[in-house]
Amino acid sequence: MHSWEQIQKTVDYIEEHLSEEIKIEALAKKAALSQFYFQRLFKRLVKRSVNEYIKLRRLARASEKLGDLSKRIIDIALDFGFSSHETFTRAFKEAYSITPEEYRTHPVHLNHIMKPELLLKYTVVDLGVPLITDSMVLEIKRKTVEVAETYIGLSGQVLISQTPIGETTGVDEPGQLWDTFHSMVSHLPILKPDGKEVGVSSMGDDGQNTFTYFVGGEMSATSYDAGEFVTWSLPPGEYVVCCFEAENFQLLTTSALSKAMNYLFETWLVNHQLATHPFSVEKYYKTNSDVAYMEIWVRPVGK
Repeated sequence: MHSWEQIQKTVDYIEEHLSEEIKIEALAKKAALSQFYFQRLFKRLVKRSVNEYIKLRRLARASEKLGDLSKRIIDIALDFGFSSHETFTRAFKEAYSITPEEYRTHPVHLNHIMKPELLLKYTVVDLGVPLITDSMVLEIKRKTVEVAETYIGLSGQVLISQTPIGETTGVDEPGQLWDTFHSMVSHLPILKPDGKEVGVSSMGDDGQNTFTYFVGGEMSATSYDAGEFVTWSLPPGEYVVCCFEAENFQLLTTSALSKAMNYLFETWLVNHQLATHPFSVEKYYKTNSDVAYMEIWVRPVGK
């Protein structure tokens, strides 16, 4: 058994027992490692110490419960291993820059630390070969765009520190931008009724600590008075496309998107020694299927 498989066993165990006391000694025993080596290996593979990872996963799960106004915040805190209201509030604010009370009163999208799928760091599939994990199906393809695709929507600046998805905490600014766009869709009759939607991350060369994030829908015509909206076009060319699906849209846009992004950029492209143009595109498709599906498009340099 590979060392990452031993750590994955403990990650899976932690996820199933977040509401219980979890001791490092027990986790090390489950991994068949000494406590010293287990903690060292865990931090190298998961990128956080064991105790910090447990705390941040508990906060992620607790935040899901804050929407239930019938439950007191102190009860939610105790359910997820926090010793007091004060301890929970301090940890929550350190992670998300708002208090549980503020989040409950004015809900916003949050970035959470996601449970990692370590298999994705050590498996490189060929083009067109599905990679199946316990939570998603992922496949890498090559696709060619013959004619530019034009989208209309909104854009904003996002701190680079908010990436990579699933490995940072705080307010999810791209998620907030999506909410604003969807609230204004009725003002865009130019959108294709069943067209695709995209989220585009574009890096500049100005050395700033932000990137531009565009959200929008596919246009049904080539020209339109954009007004308060902006347009973005996917240029013709050859693309590497990471296709993936999840059980529902919520999982698709959080955990599955995080894992697919990390796999594409940190594993697949690196192993194929491919550099890409400084933008990536999340394509969302409207389907009648019970399975939620999307794609991440990147354009290799020279294509």
